[in-house]
Amino acid sequence: MRDVTYPPIIVTAKAAFKALGQRFRMTGTEHVPREGGVLLAYNHVGYVDFVYGGLAANPSGRLVRFMAKRELFDHRWVGPLMRSLHHIEVDRGDGLDSFRTAVDHLRQGEAVGIFPEATISRAMELKEFKTGAVRIAAEAGVPLVPVIMWGTQRMMTKDHPRDFSRGKTIAITVGEPMYPTGDDPVGDTARLHAQMSQMLRETVAAYPADEQPPGSWWVPASMGGSAPTLEEAARLDAEEKRERARKRAAKRAKKTKR
Repeated sequence: MRDVTYPPIIVTAKAAFKALGQRFRMTGTEHVPREGGVLLAYNHVGYVDFVYGGLAANPSGRLVRFMAKRELFDHRWVGPLMRSLHHIEVDRGDGLDSFRTAVDHLRQGEAVGIFPEATISRAMELKEFKTGAVRIAAEAGVPLVPVIMWGTQRMMTKDHPRDFSRGKTIAITVGEPMYPTGDDPVGDTARLHAQMSQMLRETVAAYPADEQPPGSWWVPASMGGSAPTLEEAARLDAEEKRERARKRAAKRAKKTKR
């Protein structure tokens, strides 16, 4: 693929990271192959995960094509940028096209990024995974590499004000690859979830203690923080979904009256 936009975007992003005085703790990046198709599976804790997720593959010289919700591609300004970076549009109501596009990208030797949780986790720990990641990797015949990001939620996530103050640490942990065959997508998804859960705990434990005092809102309740439990987060997610549906219905009703 011809990349005109991606390289200068990376340069700009790295300049912004430096201006923000951010420190990076990156481990396991050697697990990302330097060539050939590879699917990277990320946890999802904040709105800027797309910006930082590509760093996992940067030491291998790879550009990651992220699978992202259609709403971003529909945006007047963001949409053209997403397409210029060759990211993959996902329609949550019908994911077949995005599945095929991801497989095509991988078979062409691209690195593709996916968020198996589909949405941001308010609990800051892993939600239930969709089986799409292992099915895509199996169909394309490529390795599935797990990636944990930590610290991105401190800047911009659900239910909390933005905070782009200087000096934050961003941790990125890359795990050993899986090789799904497609014979047992549910079992493979469970194994991916277990592997990434362990990686998450190790990443949180290794995070600088002076930046993560006990009771921090961005740390899972099960790890000593004050983030909502998975059950509480599920309730908040359901309320958010109902509110969005109400607003869509009200908008449609308003258009009908016109």
